[in-house]
Amino acid sequence: MSSKALRPPMPLRLTIYGFVSIWLFMAAFPFIWTLWGSFKVELDFFSIADWTNAIFGRNTQDTYGTAFTGAGYHGAWVQEEFWRAVINTAIVCVCVVLTSLTIGTLGGYALSRSGYRYTFWLLILALIFRAMPPVTLVAGYMLPFFEWNVWGILPTTIVVLVAINQPFTLWMLHSFFQNIPKELDESAKVDGCTQFQAFRHVIIPVMWPGVITTGLFSFLLAYNDFVVTSMLLSEQNRTMVPEIAAFLGTTYTEGNVMFAVAAVVSATAPLFVLVLFFQRQIVSGLTAGAVKG
Repeated sequence: MSSKALRPPMPLRLTIYGFVSIWLFMAAFPFIWTLWGSFKVELDFFSIADWTNAIFGRNTQDTYGTAFTGAGYHGAWVQEEFWRAVINTAIVCVCVVLTSLTIGTLGGYALSRSGYRYTFWLLILALIFRAMPPVTLVAGYMLPFFEWNVWGILPTTIVVLVAINQPFTLWMLHSFFQNIPKELDESAKVDGCTQFQAFRHVIIPVMWPGVITTGLFSFLLAYNDFVVTSMLLSEQNRTMVPEIAAFLGTTYTEGNVMFAVAAVVSATAPLFVLVLFFQRQIVSGLTAGAVKG
């Protein structure tokens, strides 16, 4: 049968292309609009009198002599030192990912190879713990953190984020390990490997895409977290998301919206690069987790 015969009819293809194009536009529009607006002044981007000001930048032209300005980025990064929040976010994310993956890979592998009945109940307990709202868990940490004088610093926040994220990591890696035949472990042991050597040299290379996929989700949890970081970090140690919220101000303090808009673009752009860089591993990992080996 020829390839032409397998192609869907032209009307169906046009419908599919049209639907995908509309979906991509709707998904990308918020970021594109925010990126465009980050080079305007507030009177243009949030213009009530004439929405076309956000496109042509008339007030930006009057203020800076050009329709585009980097004042929002300068104010956020230089004046408000947003780079400190970027460094704090990087520290938190790296520590959370490394800790979560280390515990998750060892624990997931052990549970996947265990024949005891309590394995199932441990996973159910982890699932219940993960289903709880993070704010209810954070409240339990507040009192000891204040008493031990460790509130407001990055290490305590990393511990809490790992505790919240670990059940999800354990579940996801456990499912990946279950899809790897136990015969691989047995073959490695026959060749003289210990259990840990079989895990390190045989199992981990096979499920490396799954580790990357799980690590990416752990990274996103720490990167985008607001509840935990806003409650447990002091003003000097804020990560990016709480810092962006601080730019908006409150009912009692005046904020600078354009600083927040520029910071949002700065915080979102690395995620696009990260996903594009690891797209093959993510697809391979999700496929490996969905297909029984």
